Amino acid sequence: MADDFQLFSSLRYDPALIEVPTSALDYAGWNWANASPLYMLDYHRDRMLRAATHWGWDAAIEALSGEAGLKRLAHVINSDLGDDQDSAKRVRVAITKAGQFSITAGAVPGTPLANLFPERLPSPGEDWSSKQHGDIPGKSPVYEVLVDSLGTLRSEYTHFKTTNRAVYDEARQRAQIGLPDMKEVLIINQADGTVMEGSMTTVYLWRDGKWVTPPVSREYSLVKGSGGQDGTTRRWALERGIAVEGTILAESLVDGEECWLSNGVRGFFFGRVRLS
Repeated sequence: MADDFQLFSSLRYDPALIEVPTSALDYAGWNWANASPLYMLDYHRDRMLRAATHWGWDAAIEALSGEAGLKRLAHVINSDLGDDQDSAKRVRVAITKAGQFSITAGAVPGTPLANLFPERLPSPGEDWSSKQHGDIPGKSPVYEVLVDSLGTLRSEYTHFKTTNRAVYDEARQRAQIGLPDMKEVLIINQADGTVMEGSMTTVYLWRDGKWVTPPVSREYSLVKGSGGQDGTTRRWALERGIAVEGTILAESLVDGEECWLSNGVRGFFFGRVRLS
């Protein structure tokens, strides 16, 4: 197999995250003691390390492993940002088979802590769009969530996050979505018609009285799970019971239904499905 790709993860750098240990946020099992402007950095490191392990990239495994690997990753990001650390940024960190890091960064809008570390996601019908309520994110702005017109074959490149992103780019092109657009497109598993994930997000849909996200197997599999990726914010939501895993058929989607989206840059944000 050719190794002409890199592993990567996109995360949020935000000075406001320094406030988290002194805020009202309180989740058992989450270490708030170490203040950091890097959103869920350990989760991002873990997902990259799992991918490096899958492909047997020894140098990358060594660069990412253990407490030393986590500190190395933080140092690489902070060093690349240099003096430009006063505002929120989208940071894309990539690693090669040889264990070499590269960083790209760009500005992103401010985001309330409630959208980054939600206590729960409002159910359909609840409206916190006009004001924040504790650690519950508001339903504004609203993303338009489309459904890809073609199915996608699952592969190692849909299970792990790599620079081989043709299937995601093509889905966004079919949906005519540009980077500035407040839109997302759902990727559909060609084999069984189930929702895999969003092109740049994890998706949560309301089913049987709870928020459900497509299942992802711990290890790469051609038969287990939906075929999508185990996102960092997805891991956060599942570990705290904010959502559960479950199979979601594309044919079960309803025009106008509420949903939530999440990723490692924007946290959790609200959307509505549009089928036509």
